[in-house]
Amino acid sequence: MVIYGVALLAICTLVGAFVGDMLGIVLGVESNVGGVGVGMLLLVLIVDALKKKGKLELKSQEGLNFWSSMYIPIVVAMSAQQNVVAAVKGGPVAIIAGAGSVVISFLLVPVLSKIGQKQRNAEAITPEYREEPVR
Repeated sequence: MVIYGVALLAICTLVGAFVGDMLGIVLGVESNVGGVGVGMLLLVLIVDALKKKGKLELKSQEGLNFWSSMYIPIVVAMSAQQNVVAAVKGGPVAIIAGAGSVVISFLLVPVLSKIGQKQRNAEAITPEYREEPVR
């Protein structure tokens, strides 16, 4: 059931937003500083602690696994609404940084794909299944 874990996700998100706002105030910045990371870290730590104590049913674990995997896309969507217009008006640096990170990410896809293939090929060949006889 996907509905399980929504309350925990909401609590972690709200606590993260609060802590991020407080960090922004302490640092003298007029924005949320690290609230997303705090919320994500809190979610991971709480879910891990509950699993170790055996306090989660299977349905709850499935729901929390789903929401843990959905947390990053949700956060990206939430952060997209932050003051993008002001960043773009501030100069071309924001546009260059965004475009540069997208280009670098696209260029790294083949590299990461090759790394994954090498690992799979290495795992497929075990000493027990050599093509030539061992003497």
